Amino acid sequence: MKHTALTAILLALPLAACGAPGDDGAADAPGPIRIAIETGEGVIEAELYPDRAPASVEHFIAHVSAGTYDGGSFYRTVREDNDRESAPRMDLIQGGAGWGGLEDSRPVIHEPTSGTGLDHRRGAISLGRWEPGTADSEFFIVINDSHTLDAGPDGRYPDGEGYAVFGYVVSGMEVAETIWQAPAGLAEGESEAMEGFEAQALDPVVPITSIRVSGG
Repeated sequence: MKHTALTAILLALPLAACGAPGDDGAADAPGPIRIAIETGEGVIEAELYPDRAPASVEHFIAHVSAGTYDGGSFYRTVREDNDRESAPRMDLIQGGAGWGGLEDSRPVIHEPTSGTGLDHRRGAISLGRWEPGTADSEFFIVINDSHTLDAGPDGRYPDGEGYAVFGYVVSGMEVAETIWQAPAGLAEGESEAMEGFEAQALDPVVPITSIRVSGG
């Protein structure tokens, strides 16, 4: 039932959410949206910026409204002791509905940092993806500045499009850091969903009780 509701919400999103270049509605630009991520380690609050990353924010809020994250988890931590690449560095925690994501919702258009002006500095909240335009329910929070995730030729992703930042943590970074430092690592092959990321798997995962839109 949750996924049926999500599909209806996503299909109802206006085309204007894609933020066509050249629109001159700056005077009517929406203000930040505050969210509260309730986890097993405490609450993380973030501000999302629909004026800068309209499609990403609309998509994320649709998942929030549909209850996608209720009962989800933070399941991945990337840090110096388990990063598979020696350089460039990145530090983050990833969460959402799960490694497999969702099967019956549509992804969102990619909004690169080169277009939004938002970057992967400490506290950034960004959408996980494979190819550009495949981001859906999974997101991550940057613990230390990780500009290698920004769009550009020197980025970590070969296509140069980076990942889509759509907000920043405003309270609870100590909670995010606690999750980041939590025990991680599974025996290879213990979970087929890991696909080579066994060392980065939080064990146990940190529950996401819910994500809700909160007051300013």
